[in-house]
Amino acid sequence: MAPPFEWWAKDTHRGTPVVVKMENPNNWSMVELQDPDDDDFFIAGRHVSPSQDKSHNKNAKQLTWVLLLKAHKAAGCLTSIASAAFTLAAAVRRRVTSGRTDADQDHEIGTRPKKRFGFYSCIKVFLWVSIVLLGFEVAAFYKGWHFSAPDLELKHLYEITNRLAVKGVFDWVYSGWVLVRVEYLAPPLQFLANACIVLFLIQSLDRLILCLGCFWVKSKKIKPVPKCGPIDLESGYAGGFFPMVLVQIPMCNEKEVYQQSIAAICNLDWPKGKLLIQVLDDSDDRTTQLLIKEEVHKWQGEGANIVYRHRVMREGYKAGNLKSAMNCSYVKDYEFVAIFDADFQPAPDFLKRTLPHFKDNEELGLVQARWSFVNKEENLLTRLQNINLAFHFEVEQQVNGIFLNFFGFNGTAGVWRIKALEESGGWLERTTVEDMDIAVRAHLHGWKFVYLNDVECQCELPESYEAYRKQQHRWHSGPMQLFRLCLPDIIRSKISIGKKANIIFLFFLLRKLILPFYSFTLFCIILPMTMFIPEATLPSWVVCYVPATMSFLNILPAPTSFPFIVPYLLFENTMSVTKFNAMISGLFQLGSAYEWVVTKKSGRSSEGDLVSLIDKEPTGQRGVSVPDLEGMGDEIEVEEQRVIRKKIKKHNRIYTKELALAFLLLTASARSLLSTQGIHFYFLLFQGISFLLVGLDLIGEQVPSVQT
Repeated sequence: MAPPFEWWAKDTHRGTPVVVKMENPNNWSMVELQDPDDDDFFIAGRHVSPSQDKSHNKNAKQLTWVLLLKAHKAAGCLTSIASAAFTLAAAVRRRVTSGRTDADQDHEIGTRPKKRFGFYSCIKVFLWVSIVLLGFEVAAFYKGWHFSAPDLELKHLYEITNRLAVKGVFDWVYSGWVLVRVEYLAPPLQFLANACIVLFLIQSLDRLILCLGCFWVKSKKIKPVPKCGPIDLESGYAGGFFPMVLVQIPMCNEKEVYQQSIAAICNLDWPKGKLLIQVLDDSDDRTTQLLIKEEVHKWQGEGANIVYRHRVMREGYKAGNLKSAMNCSYVKDYEFVAIFDADFQPAPDFLKRTLPHFKDNEELGLVQARWSFVNKEENLLTRLQNINLAFHFEVEQQVNGIFLNFFGFNGTAGVWRIKALEESGGWLERTTVEDMDIAVRAHLHGWKFVYLNDVECQCELPESYEAYRKQQHRWHSGPMQLFRLCLPDIIRSKISIGKKANIIFLFFLLRKLILPFYSFTLFCIILPMTMFIPEATLPSWVVCYVPATMSFLNILPAPTSFPFIVPYLLFENTMSVTKFNAMISGLFQLGSAYEWVVTKKSGRSSEGDLVSLIDKEPTGQRGVSVPDLEGMGDEIEVEEQRVIRKKIKKHNRIYTKELALAFLLLTASARSLLSTQGIHFYFLLFQGISFLLVGLDLIGEQVPSVQT
């Protein structure tokens, strides 16, 4: 009989387990072999077994090879980690040596620095106070002042701070500090913490309801369907509905992406006689103007109905650009207008999939498509942005569109009924979020919106933290400006009470004001303060479990991003300083509330998408043109020399607010060690490291040192 096996090895085989094939130490593979079963060794009623010693020798030699190869691979990993650490250290050294900060930017671009409201100064005060308190607490710890658990009961502290028990000046001072903490500092801090916890739970409940709504939409396969019936692109469209469509491409100094955008839009599958494309160029760079104008002329030569417009008076940013274009006399001949930013590339069937929803639906004012991103895996920053925007489109926009027929217009990749724009007052330059402004006013006038989650329009994400930070500042200061301006109009409007409550409390207050307020206040200010005032506490479930659950819900629409759930949680808290600063600026019209900076584009969406576009384009049109620069070479050369003289070199910066908060959180994490608060310590430590990496601009695009 074969020797008995242990219970954990009943199905294993004896003999040689693997064969190792190795061409060189970095190129090897293992092939698992199955040896003969026990029954193969029964011959003529007797059992024949191979030599056990020989088998053991083979196994030992091959196991040694496998272990050596594993050790070699582990050594390679350690080498890679060491190399990455040296690269990181070199990048940090370059940042510190260069000394470029976000505060220097206004001076570099030659503009007069704008008055700000001292947000950075407040953070610095907290930082210095925390450093002083940390030294004070460490000294008290080594003198025997140990608090194993915070307690607001004065009777316990009186026993410690009894004057008969005071042994020296330090003990007397520290006992007085403890009493001040308990009587004057801890109660208001605890009240503020509890208020932020309530706001946190309300916002988390809102997020949970949105996720449940999205699950219901997915499970029931609910999606908008045109009243004229399902769209059949194969058989020639829905009922021959081909209205007059105006397409607008607003752009400003975006020479990296203008070609691909114009090419994609000129290849839209729509009757030429019913389509007009306006290229609305607000560029102040003469070279960019010439390139865009040449591109338009080439497409006109190919038969596209496209015009070039450049404003003499560039006022009102994007809203002013669109408003000026809508004042053209020929616009009255068109019924709908589609808007695409300079980096957006709609598919040829975009209009055929969006415009049917307007047919026989006179109440519909807007059809919004989803964004997709060609560079979402470019770096860690773009991956984290993709998580946020995937949730925004998959959950927020889709649920609000299905159940409320209202959501914020995303500013691009949408089709408006021109009548809805005109009745709502048209484009206004009063805020930096003209898209949200027109959407709110249209909703107040009774227009309905449709969001199409299955119609995507490709674009790109900002790859540098500087560009992303400026974009988020504009996106979070603008809504607060708009809220101040349109609140009286909302109250006086004729829409239902429920719709008014939705706009005021959910759309504006909860998602635009409360979210950045509690996110920054709770996790970046109150939590560190509770380390130095331990009589006020934050429960572990507030610090860890609820944020982790919300991050899990946020990441569901982008399941491939699950490995980044922890960086996402930390990065969202890190971005709260920018969002909070922007929200306060917009609400009280402080500092840079009305700054508009065009998000920098890299042109990555042209690296492969136009290949498929060329295959789909109609006969006689091109995927992308090559500008004919020979005729205007001298003019461009002169202009380029002028631009080079005043050009700002691209480089990474040090962000002072984020860096100050990094040291504040790391100081608080050191203090938490004295109170043995495990979860709080790890959260503060990793959150501080996250702020440190962002403050040193080590997330996102890294500019080579030769450019700095």
